[in-house]
Amino acid sequence: MASFRVKGGVTLKGDIIPQGAKNEALQVLCAVLLTDEEVTLHKVPNIRDVNKLIELLGDMGVKVDKKGSESYAFNASNVNLAYLETQEYLNKAGALRGSVMILGPLLARFGKGKISKPGGDKIGRRRMDTHFFGFQKLGATFHYDSKKELYHIDGSQLQGCYMLLDEASVTGTANILMAAVLAKGKTTIYNAACEPYLQQLCQILIQMGAKITGVGSNLLHIEGVTSLNGTSHTLLPDMIEIGSFIGMAAMTKSDITIKNVRLEKLGIIPEMFRRMGIKMEINGDDIRIPPQDHYEIETFIDGSILTVADAIWPGFTPDLLSIILVTATQAKGTVLVHQKMFESRLFFVDKLIDMGAQIILCDPHRATVIGLDRKYSLRGIRMTSPDIRAGVALLIAALSAEGTSIIDNVEQIDRGYQYIDQRLNALGADIIRLD
Repeated sequence: MASFRVKGGVTLKGDIIPQGAKNEALQVLCAVLLTDEEVTLHKVPNIRDVNKLIELLGDMGVKVDKKGSESYAFNASNVNLAYLETQEYLNKAGALRGSVMILGPLLARFGKGKISKPGGDKIGRRRMDTHFFGFQKLGATFHYDSKKELYHIDGSQLQGCYMLLDEASVTGTANILMAAVLAKGKTTIYNAACEPYLQQLCQILIQMGAKITGVGSNLLHIEGVTSLNGTSHTLLPDMIEIGSFIGMAAMTKSDITIKNVRLEKLGIIPEMFRRMGIKMEINGDDIRIPPQDHYEIETFIDGSILTVADAIWPGFTPDLLSIILVTATQAKGTVLVHQKMFESRLFFVDKLIDMGAQIILCDPHRATVIGLDRKYSLRGIRMTSPDIRAGVALLIAALSAEGTSIIDNVEQIDRGYQYIDQRLNALGADIIRLD
């Protein structure tokens, strides 16, 4: 298990380019299974979860050709369906939550799929019902073996239909959408997720020959086609990494410019950090966070405490609540962080409390942060990263703290942030990886 040794209290300075979007990568990688022609993807992040999915595709018989440091060509003309029956496949797919999105393409193109219960972050319940509800509405049948935690799906007779999803699940919408593009007839998906990742998935599918309208809304219409062709596609910059860098710059009094952020795709993320009191300068498609000795959290109009809560897009993404929370620890003012979607995602705050932060964990979903206004610094401690986003929040806390911190289990951070230690060290950080 690897660890980071982080020297705190160091000011950073310079430019940083965000990686390609992790959540988009997991979706469009699965989409390569929908065609027997070559699909080229650019700006693919070099992170554990993405690399594991690429490895799984290769094991399934997809030809993978690395064209450059961030570019790959995929050809799924010879998918080995027999591999789905092996224990190796079940183990690898079960270790990666994003692998569930191979089901939609497998059902659409080959009429069957099999997968073990996917893993991923231990942030709370992440049910699969929406995925299978959509597949069933399209005419698929499935059996869940509760003892072996295996899903068997027969999608040999997919037929377009109308469906109203029980929740606007991002991965659920992606999975159903990929199954529907090759189903017979017209499919309408209402209460669809509409995150930029989904919009990007729709765009690559349209480039491949799919017929999709309503992109960017929660009402998608899909006219099934008989086959899809190859294409080339460039991923968005990762908006979660962009938000992480904004919070990090404020916490460490740093002067950082985040380059090529695709500002129009960030939604309310910049505005939410502004409400935390963080100054930002927009220069074309770059965001500069100038050094700030103080930043003050806004209140609501009536003077009551600001609440930051996650919501489906275009609301605030749950993946950045951990960053908002840690950034608030050195702000002036108080904020209530309300994590609605996952009941275990705030449990990392005990480490921040050990570092000297003033946080009241109200219940599994809510935490009140009373900012220290830099009157006291956080102090370095030894801690363990429980998941991707909490891990980066702890890294930000360690960078701002007095003394040295050790963060264990940084493989969790590696799942979502490429070369994070090297890239931050290039800005002046002092992070040493201990293997």
